[in-house]
Amino acid sequence: MALPQAKIDATDARLAGMDLPQGGWPAECRADALARVQAMGLPGRRDEYWKYTNPETLISAEVPQAALFDPQEPAMFDGVDRLKIVFVDGVFDADRSDDLSGEHLTIDRLADVANLDLHWAKDAYGTLEAKGQSPVQRPLAALNTAFATDGVLIHVTGAVSKPVNLIYEHSAVNSDAILHHVVKLEAGASLTILENGPAAARFNKVLEAFVADGAALNHIRTQGRDHERRAVTHMFAELGAESTFKTFTLTANGVLTRNECIVWLNGDEGVAHVAGACVGDGDFHHDDTVFITHDAVNCESRQVFKKVLRNGATGVFQGKILVKPDAQKTDGYQISQSLLLDDDSQFLAKPELEIYADDVACSHGSTSGAIDEEALYYLRSRGVPQGEATDLLTLAFLGEAVDEIEDRDLGEMIVERLQGWLTRHRR
Repeated sequence: MALPQAKIDATDARLAGMDLPQGGWPAECRADALARVQAMGLPGRRDEYWKYTNPETLISAEVPQAALFDPQEPAMFDGVDRLKIVFVDGVFDADRSDDLSGEHLTIDRLADVANLDLHWAKDAYGTLEAKGQSPVQRPLAALNTAFATDGVLIHVTGAVSKPVNLIYEHSAVNSDAILHHVVKLEAGASLTILENGPAAARFNKVLEAFVADGAALNHIRTQGRDHERRAVTHMFAELGAESTFKTFTLTANGVLTRNECIVWLNGDEGVAHVAGACVGDGDFHHDDTVFITHDAVNCESRQVFKKVLRNGATGVFQGKILVKPDAQKTDGYQISQSLLLDDDSQFLAKPELEIYADDVACSHGSTSGAIDEEALYYLRSRGVPQGEATDLLTLAFLGEAVDEIEDRDLGEMIVERLQGWLTRHRR
């Protein structure tokens, strides 16, 4: 079917200002991705999975400016012993990054190895993104695959004790950053990835994760600081037998954030947990879009999302569990909830289950509500000030999502940041 002219025009306008990187082993993959973008067109409000989120500023040829913001607090994960990899407006900063090596760990920059004849990422780069275009089109992920010139390629062969921390700094009000990461865990390997920072005025990031049999990937991300930033991120993960993938995202601030997570459980007894918590005040639009496919026996998936919204903020959740015919004994759980702290904010949810197996336990639920007045009265009657009481109840509401973080110390750091944000925004 022919694309509408408005979609063609918007796509052509965006591509006109971009140069496709040439040469090297990614060249064919990049050309294929560009062809996908041109065939699909960039997203518009008439697209089914974009009707709740306006993508205009994510696809415009002109980059919306984002003022720099000084949070006057230490960067997230500063107290963690980790391997740091720093990007400033999407450009690798060697001086602020650690040595890219470690036990059971090989890290290369896409920019450094793209022109080599051979590299393990040649057979990985862009493959999950391409696979993830069906049954839902994700043109901004294809745009990333086509035009990204940097990112990290992480190969893990054993248990890595020290987390890898990807740090994204923002220094220019009109920066437009595109990064593409590929992570491959061999059988039995394990790794924790931390991500934090505002990244750029506009940020497009893709992370493709290949988790082999018995491997475990934990991912914890915080998005915040610069309020005027805009971001679209995609995480694709393919799991083998008895493997584990767990990801948690905390989002505070940001005028527009769209996080997509696409997971395939391809090996028996795999586990995938996708969770997120966001707190938004005022001009804040946050969209979580998740698609988990069960294609093996006795696998478990969880989607747990909590959003706290006030002063006209908007939250979106679109989550799907697809259970294929041979995926018997599937355990799928999905919950999306919002806490609306005023009458001006809104939460838009589209939970979906599509099940073709008969021996499954799948459930989903979505609710919106206000602060429990009885619980608030109970705390007030015992001398807790109203603002502090509201914060306590808000943290309790967010707790189910934060509990998805496997590392308790990292979970406590997330709670501390939430407490700080609530205190600063207390009425």
